[in-house]
Amino acid sequence: MPAIFQAIARPAPLLPGENLHDFESIRAILIDDIKPQSGLEWLWTMDLIDISWDIVRYRSLRQKVLQTYREAAIESILRRLDLAGISDDFLQPARKYTKQNAAQWRADPQAAAEIEMRLASNGIDTETINLEVLVQSRELFLMFDALIQSAQNRRAMLLREINNRRSSAKNS
Repeated sequence: MPAIFQAIARPAPLLPGENLHDFESIRAILIDDIKPQSGLEWLWTMDLIDISWDIVRYRSLRQKVLQTYREAAIESILRRLDLAGISDDFLQPARKYTKQNAAQWRADPQAAAEIEMRLASNGIDTETINLEVLVQSRELFLMFDALIQSAQNRRAMLLREINNRRSSAKNS
């Protein structure tokens, strides 16, 4: 990186828990692939690095959304199974018990195995659970999907700009 850009380069835009080595790897790959040839290309490359990191972040967060909503999905399915036909007098304690079961599913492998066997015996397979996860998380999932798509479009546009600039310079 030219000295002028080292002076204006800011620290890696990392959130807590993100890996500096991963960010630096993406930066090195992009700089090595693009080989910026002018100040403008360096600025665009710096933007590409940030956008590429955002895409990595959004994908990771989208995956975390799915993992986080898995417990809610299990709870929702258990409610449909366990609360059907329960009288109003017992509904509140039964809901509490179902919520505890879903929490145990996440924390206790033995409880998870028992719950998953019970779900399977009722015809609920992994795909059904995944469907429920997507239903439960759809707003956040779609938000991260839109963020990824937007960042990918910006990245493609910047790469086209670099390519167009280089093509114009060759033709001049």
